[in-house]
Amino acid sequence: MTDNLPDLGELERKVMQLIWAHGPMTAELVRERLDRRLKESTVRTVLRRLEEKGFVSHTTEGRTYIFSAVHDRQRVAAKAVHRIADWFCDGSIEEVLVGIVDAKMLDKEQLELLAAKIEAIKRARK
Repeated sequence: MTDNLPDLGELERKVMQLIWAHGPMTAELVRERLDRRLKESTVRTVLRRLEEKGFVSHTTEGRTYIFSAVHDRQRVAAKAVHRIADWFCDGSIEEVLVGIVDAKMLDKEQLELLAAKIEAIKRARK
């Protein structure tokens, strides 16, 4: 993934949410599952833009394009948080995380789960 991940528009984010949730999809299937009615050509344009931005790739079955996410949602979200840390906290991920905790965005159970995951990752890296 590039360090300068391009921004996504609202419709692009909705399409990515569908692909992340449901796996590889055709433009027609994306169109059917969107919460608003769009022409298939509009959806194909959005998918082409997502491919140009590096979010999706496609394979071909016959004449049908099947679009898949290049990176999972978690990796893309982590990259977005990294950008926020760069913009607002001089690159400090710790400052972002402390801000999230201070803002009470995580409850005690979520914090304990996160601490357990961090410990597991630390053990796996040794």
